Amino acid sequence: MAVNVYSTSITQETMSRHDIIAWVNDILALNYTKVEQLCSGAAYCQFMDMLFPGCISLKKVKFQAKLEHEYIHNFKLLQASFKRMNVDKVIPVEKLVKGRFQDNLDFIQWFKKFFDANYDGKEYDPVEARQGQDALPPPDPGEQIFNLPKKSHHANSPTAGAAKSSPASKPGSTPSRPSSAKKAAPSSSASKSDKDLETQVIQLSEQVHSLKLALEGVEKERDFYFGKLREIELLCQEHGGENNDLVNRLMEVLYASEEHESHTDDHEGEEQVHEQPQQQDEY
Repeated sequence: MAVNVYSTSITQETMSRHDIIAWVNDILALNYTKVEQLCSGAAYCQFMDMLFPGCISLKKVKFQAKLEHEYIHNFKLLQASFKRMNVDKVIPVEKLVKGRFQDNLDFIQWFKKFFDANYDGKEYDPVEARQGQDALPPPDPGEQIFNLPKKSHHANSPTAGAAKSSPASKPGSTPSRPSSAKKAAPSSSASKSDKDLETQVIQLSEQVHSLKLALEGVEKERDFYFGKLREIELLCQEHGGENNDLVNRLMEVLYASEEHESHTDDHEGEEQVHEQPQQQDEY
């Protein structure tokens, strides 16, 4: 049976994103470049095979998973292996398969601690264990939007239709110049229109990419400050029974609703107004 580990934001010793990916690649002979690529679940499945041989069938693992339903398939196998080895950890599958950085970083940080507690040092050949399956890293969730196939404009261009519908030229006949001039004009205008559309697509893609980066930054900052508040909350709970005025005040601030905070601010403002004349009298 597995040794269960429990960690909080206070007790957990974390590794950087680069160190954790280097560790995964070194142990399993993979070529992952980002923490987000762990969203496929394949690496965790092989880690369980390494720690507890026979608890999971690697033949069923989709090492080349690229789609969300394939990721879910792998995490179901992982859940079954957790249950088989009595691992208490709840796997947040719905969050992990979305490929968000913070969710996947939190889970791999926990798994590293779980691995260290259960690994007995035995030799393991990850490539041989995969039995010839290519363990390709899943696509970066942030780049999938920009890898859409480009539509060919040649088939829909006026010149292509004209080339198919134009009859074979008769011997001795020469096309009139006005006719050729009329055909050349639509071709030039269509080409210009295609270039304009391609430029717009590039600009919109850049805007989407910029917005995505901004959103990731905001989410990361939110998670960072939430973690700090959680640490403060845990510390307050540890010392809550000591009748410490500061601890009690901090707990009130943490659990106060917006309405309560607004009333508190108004009340403090009124107190300051009443205190000002007294301070002036003292001077």
